[in-house]
Amino acid sequence: MPHTDILSTIPAFMRAIVLPEPNEQITLSELELPVPEVMGNELLIKVEYVGLNPVDAQFAKQGFCKWQYPHTLGLDAVGVVVKAEKGVFPCVGARVMFHGNVGEQGVLSEYVKVPNFAVSVIPDDVKSSHAATLPCAGMSALVALDKLQLSEGDSILIEAGGGAVGQFAIQFAKQRGATVFTTASKRNHKLVKQLGADMVFDYSDKKLVDKIRRELGPQGFDAVLDSIGGDTTIRNVELMRFCGRIACLNPLPKFEQELMYRRAPNIGIVSLGGAWLANSLCAQQRMSFMGNLLLENLANNSLVIPEIIAVDFDAKSVSAALNKQLQGGFTGKQIVQIS
Repeated sequence: MPHTDILSTIPAFMRAIVLPEPNEQITLSELELPVPEVMGNELLIKVEYVGLNPVDAQFAKQGFCKWQYPHTLGLDAVGVVVKAEKGVFPCVGARVMFHGNVGEQGVLSEYVKVPNFAVSVIPDDVKSSHAATLPCAGMSALVALDKLQLSEGDSILIEAGGGAVGQFAIQFAKQRGATVFTTASKRNHKLVKQLGADMVFDYSDKKLVDKIRRELGPQGFDAVLDSIGGDTTIRNVELMRFCGRIACLNPLPKFEQELMYRRAPNIGIVSLGGAWLANSLCAQQRMSFMGNLLLENLANNSLVIPEIIAVDFDAKSVSAALNKQLQGGFTGKQIVQIS
């Protein structure tokens, strides 16, 4: 479609799914909102697909300090550039993928604006719905593995291997030559082994620690990707070698000083939203680079994505999907088709 034809089809208003205010039930509403105005290096995106994440559900329940209500939810989007100033790349007509700014309006709407340096252009042979599975989970896995300085021969424990972050982390850890231990529910053991996990443990096993130590030996893990938090984090520090490395996706528990002294762990915090909240242009551009890496791996069949579960673009369906995110044992990726 020629540039002028695309511009002429942009309406003044759009449908959006919003959180009227934080609530335990995640009760959402649909609103007609003005289509965002773009300027400078901003792109106007006609949204095709939105990937849902546990963080969306957590914020819907608890709210977020930077939000005003009603707030449009959603962080992971795929869509087509329909408006950009002359000379701004990518140009009108390009398909792009991105992880949005947690401090601003979300992406569960027909149109959204985003800085051009934060998007990744989707290769022609990658489906838009497949690309929508990647941003939050894939980037979190990559940031965690970078913080863990994972290299060939390292042993790593990846918690919740059946979840989206775990599935991506297993595959990238194997690419880097690590020996991968993971936890998962029994029904997901086959899945995580197919993705490359060397050893799988049932996370509900009361003798989990003993079984891990029996397989691992006395040395302890070089690295741990901890997506659970709380007591699990304390247990994982205990399972690490002296000066081992742990990357945490959830808030840290209160550690006993004796454990810290005895293990001296290197603790890394994974926060994609921090790239926006810290106003770090470098970190925002890095998300674009990580997006490119994820898309390249998907295009050359080096990456398997989680099973896609389609969600309708209406308040009731998205509310049900977000509640499902927090129920545990979730292996697929819920994708909302917007247009």
